[in-house]
Amino acid sequence: MSSKQDLIKEMLAMQKKFIDFEHKDGVDMKDYYTPESGHVLDQYREKYSELAAKVNAMAHEEKGSEA
Repeated sequence: MSSKQDLIKEMLAMQKKFIDFEHKDGVDMKDYYTPESGHVLDQYREKYSELAAKVNAMAHEEKGSEA
């Protein structure tokens, strides 16, 4: 399993890639919410959400609290 820092680094890299794409091409909401297969945003939201949930769970585990 990845460390929390590795997951955060991956999330930051994804954010940078998204921002670069947005500045270069703009983001159409259709492409953000329902991108075609192979589009740069294909699976972006799902993957980012998955990573965020893992980081959240790890943080709660570290503090001994419940998510």
